[in-house]
Order: sequence, then C-alpha cells, then structure tokens
Amino acid sequence: MRIGLAGIMVDDQNKALAFYTGVLGFTVKNDIPMGSFRWLTVTSPEGAEGVELVLEPIGFPPAHAYQSALYEAGIPATAFLTDDIQSEYTRLKELGVVFRGEPTNMGPITGVLFEDTCGNLINLVQPS
Repeated sequence: MRIGLAGIMVDDQNKALAFYTGVLGFTVKNDIPMGSFRWLTVTSPEGAEGVELVLEPIGFPPAHAYQSALYEAGIPATAFLTDDIQSEYTRLKELGVVFRGEPTNMGPITGVLFEDTCGNLINLVQPS
C-alpha cells in the first residue's frame, strides 16, 4: 500500500491552480471537468514519483467551516518539505507569498507558515 493522492481544500480552483503552478512551481497532472468543478491535481517536480496533490473544491458547508477554523487558529492544512528553507523562503517572498513569520528552528525541523491564497496555511519545513 502507498499514498498516491493527498488533498487540500481550496476556495477557488482557478486561483489555486494559478498559485500552486505559477508561484510554487508545481505542474498540472490532471485537469478534468466534473460538472461545476474539476478533478484537478498537481505534482512537484522535486517530489516523489506518482504523488499528486488534489486541489479539492469546497462545495460542502462543513468543509468550509473546517478550513476557516484551521486558518483562524493558525493551524496548517498540510506541510511541504524543502532541503533549503532559507532560499525557498526568499524565493517565495520575492514572488509575493505572505508568510507568518520567518523560518524558525524547532528542534528536529525548521519551519514557517505561509498563506496559499485559497484559504489555507501551509507549513514549509526543512528537516534537520
């Protein structure tokens, strides 16, 4: 058994696609119309082969409430790993990404939260 898909709820799939590809540098794997939404997945050129991030539309009111509650509490929806957090932080900041602080050493990791423009906080992490 292996993980092939991980999902993140987004408030707008077009906005999510622009952010995750144009800013983070992910590539589109699937973009399939499904009624008023799409089956929309992206992959990281630096990530494990076969792993896709599903940009899930929020079409269910409790899902929106859950996403909002996480965001307001400062809890990340997911984490992305990097080998060089300082250079990634600088690169993304220059592209206009909004961070909640600066990379901070937390023992086994160095991490910093950023906003994905789609209602989520993402934890950018460099393992020690």
